[in-house]
Amino acid sequence: MKLDQEKRVMLAFGLSIVMLVLYKIYFIKEPPPEPKKTPTVATATHPNQPSAPVAATASTPTPAPAAAAIPVLQGTKAEDIVVESKLYRVTFSTQGALVKSWVLKSYFDAKDQPLDTVNSAACDTLGYPMSLNMANSTLKAQVNQGIYVAKADYGKTPASGKEFEAHSGNTLYPPVHLTFSYSDGKVQVKKQFSFGPEYVSKVGVSVFDGQSNLPVEVTWPGGFGDHSLAPAAIESYRQGVYGSVGDLTTVAQGKVKEDRTVGGPLQVAGLEDKFFAAVFLPDAPDQVSFKMARQEWLPPDWTEKDKPKPLAAALVETQPKALEFRLFIGPKNLDVLKSINPPLDALVDFGWFSIVAKPLFIALRYIYEHWIHNYGWAIVFLTLAITTAMFPLKLKSLRSAQEMQKVAPVIKGIQDKYKAYKFNDPRKQKMNEEVMKVYSEHGINPLGGCLPMLLQMPFLYGFYRVLDLAIELRHAPWIWWVKDLSAPDRVMIMGFSLPILVIFMTVASYILQRMTPMATADPAQQRMMMFMPIFMGVMFYRFASGMVLYWLTSSVVQILQQVFINRRMPKPPLLPVPRKPAEAKG
Repeated sequence: MKLDQEKRVMLAFGLSIVMLVLYKIYFIKEPPPEPKKTPTVATATHPNQPSAPVAATASTPTPAPAAAAIPVLQGTKAEDIVVESKLYRVTFSTQGALVKSWVLKSYFDAKDQPLDTVNSAACDTLGYPMSLNMANSTLKAQVNQGIYVAKADYGKTPASGKEFEAHSGNTLYPPVHLTFSYSDGKVQVKKQFSFGPEYVSKVGVSVFDGQSNLPVEVTWPGGFGDHSLAPAAIESYRQGVYGSVGDLTTVAQGKVKEDRTVGGPLQVAGLEDKFFAAVFLPDAPDQVSFKMARQEWLPPDWTEKDKPKPLAAALVETQPKALEFRLFIGPKNLDVLKSINPPLDALVDFGWFSIVAKPLFIALRYIYEHWIHNYGWAIVFLTLAITTAMFPLKLKSLRSAQEMQKVAPVIKGIQDKYKAYKFNDPRKQKMNEEVMKVYSEHGINPLGGCLPMLLQMPFLYGFYRVLDLAIELRHAPWIWWVKDLSAPDRVMIMGFSLPILVIFMTVASYILQRMTPMATADPAQQRMMMFMPIFMGVMFYRFASGMVLYWLTSSVVQILQQVFINRRMPKPPLLPVPRKPAEAKG
């Protein structure tokens, strides 16, 4: 049978397919199927959260998580951005996202300039506030010198449509949220600041390397406070403070000889001086630590002798996550401190007798606000009220002193009789018995003159603390040459700086001492007592003029009281000294 060409082609094609199928079935063995693999789902890690753990099987090692892609984000040039409210003016630099100045607009320094709590001269060398300290020195330099991109947001969220890029010349007004971002493709840094109308701001800082957040340490170098003060005042008033609200620990700047680290929990940590404070309030008190360190720095117009060592503070996040905290930069005003949550009024330490000092402060401020709008005259008025209220105690003390003075010759005679014996001689006990017998016969309590004075001590110390620490007295004038009740008074006369108030106080104290009856008839002891006004004058030389004014007013009022007492209560006649018994001779 003959086949045409087309049929032969179709037959050949069919035979070829049959041969291929038979060959595959009988000659080619298929390998066993591979076990199914669970597909891995790559999850992007949020910069503020640690990566989720991945379960590992015994047969297959867990692969390292792939680093998240970080887009490059850098600014082109350094610019200044200002955030300003009625209370403060903060200037940021986009280079490093650092604080160049933090001005408290309601307060002025010794040069009558708005108070800048940042020491720019020192920070040029030591670093500016909000700089980051990293374990890697190269990374540290990068994140503190890189140019950040700044965005401001007046709305609650960026989706509100109020977010915009902040540039030099922008002045932002609270409430505002300011974000600084920087990335070189390997590391991403974010610093976020939320400002309100008050002195407390919200801060968040994170450094993300594509896999997790790195440990963060936010620093405030270069010192804090009023930098226009004299070197001795700066060294005396600056200190670190840390702890819980009810249990704060302070460390004087001069006592920090080497770096010091304090572990949590820490509700409060930072720096303060006499009238102002810069404290961190961590969101997670148990997960932070606090560092203090002295820094070497010599201002150009200071000598090596006065070379200051500013105290630097740093808040350290001990966990691999973003560091979030609130930041208080403001005055140590009790009303302001009490309004913060948690309250920070413990930063104003009135000392042991705060139970007396706080009411005195409230009374002083009430007098100023409602009656006398001058803190100097308010001090005079309150001192007059306190001294008058204590007059019955003074009267009791003077009566006791007069009774002691009456029997003083008898007591001296007894003491002379036994003066040949040593202190540990048993016969000295007999001397004490004779002295107490004289007191008993005349109804005298030897402690009668001391107890009224002891009752006055809490008021004296409490008033001292109020006048020394109340920020209301800072730069508060009184009259003429007294321009600042929180500072010593000085007047230049013929080239000499004289403490006029201290001189008046010393003279008044001397007059009062001469008028006051002494409990002793011993001339040596009387002469020593007359030196007390001079001693007080030397001690008060460096005190605030408000404190000197208090003591001067108190002395003047007591002089008037003593004039009244001396007229109403003449000095009693002295008792004759008894003759020495014969057995006591030798």
